[in-house]
Amino acid sequence: MNAVRVVLRKEMVESLRDRRVLLNALVLGPLLTPLLFLLLVHLVVGREHELADKPLPVAVIGAGNAPGLVQALRQEGMEVRPAPEDPEAAVREQQLDVALRIPDHFAADWRAGTPAQVELIFDSSRQEARGQVERLQAMIESYSHRVGALRLLARGIAPAVASPVLQVARDQATPQARGALLLGMLPYFLVLTALVGGMWLAIDSTAGERERQSLEPLLINPVPRSQVLLGKTLATALFGMASLVLGLLAFWAVSQLMPGDEPTLARIIGPRFVATVLPVMVPLVLLIAIAQIWVASFARSFREAQTYVSLAQLVPLIPSMLMMYLPVRQQLWMSAVPLFGQQFTILRLLRGEDLSAVAITLGAGATLLASAGVFWLTLRLFRSERVAIYS
Repeated sequence: MNAVRVVLRKEMVESLRDRRVLLNALVLGPLLTPLLFLLLVHLVVGREHELADKPLPVAVIGAGNAPGLVQALRQEGMEVRPAPEDPEAAVREQQLDVALRIPDHFAADWRAGTPAQVELIFDSSRQEARGQVERLQAMIESYSHRVGALRLLARGIAPAVASPVLQVARDQATPQARGALLLGMLPYFLVLTALVGGMWLAIDSTAGERERQSLEPLLINPVPRSQVLLGKTLATALFGMASLVLGLLAFWAVSQLMPGDEPTLARIIGPRFVATVLPVMVPLVLLIAIAQIWVASFARSFREAQTYVSLAQLVPLIPSMLMMYLPVRQQLWMSAVPLFGQQFTILRLLRGEDLSAVAITLGAGATLLASAGVFWLTLRLFRSERVAIYS
């Protein structure tokens, strides 16, 4: 293994001398993703708090048809705005978030004791308007329940008669699990940190050396190319792990600044989290390192390799998006899928749930097996003479 140590030392020394590699692996990788994550959380939570505290502006058509309803909604926080001539068009053109139409027959229906209809005009495809629509719907529903109870009392009927089934919600979510809702994308950001940390070394040790015509002299040495490739892989993995460690520390520091009412939110990313995530991520970092070298080995220049590897970084986003938009219950076999297994483990850790040693072991074994498979594919490329020739 002496050749592996020599190649490993060579790659480490060259990378430590390269400011570009140091900047991306030890600065941008560990700091960019935590800061981006903090910014996203502040934007989402801050906007929700801001909208909840501010009056709700609503364009009301026919406010004179139901002065009592309008006054009640004002007391709940609604701010009446003048209505345009065509509220439907205004909503479609995003000039309004929501509009309330009170028809002319509202008063007649109200006096007759029949259900009086109002219309909410909104665009359900607009995510930014959904909170305001739900807030207005809750206001109208609350007013409807109060009036219905008063009508029953006026007729000598207990309001409880109209509610034969009483629903009591008992939320079993722990404070940590509720806080973890804000951290759903954290596993992807951790993977991205490891990707950025080793990316530049993987590119420079393959396409970069080929472009500088220094890869050919290295490969003509009487040393098995498997040892040369192993040395480059370990160097890339070490930089990825260094970036991950710094990134975890940065996430821990950032978690102290996160908004939220739950005091445990800042404690989720603590020493136990860091100590558990690091060994879970080691096999995945190794797979990422050899996969980056494999992808970069197909490129003929540094710039081309940069394009290939940058596109490959979108792959880890797939499990995160699937788990966000297609929530699935974790099964044991899913732990054997690289990326999925590690992300499931991190999410369970964030929620404060018990971890399965069998699932972690299965995930580590499957990831190491995948690493061996990609290593074999990359070794086939390194045994070809074309991998060292720049043209």
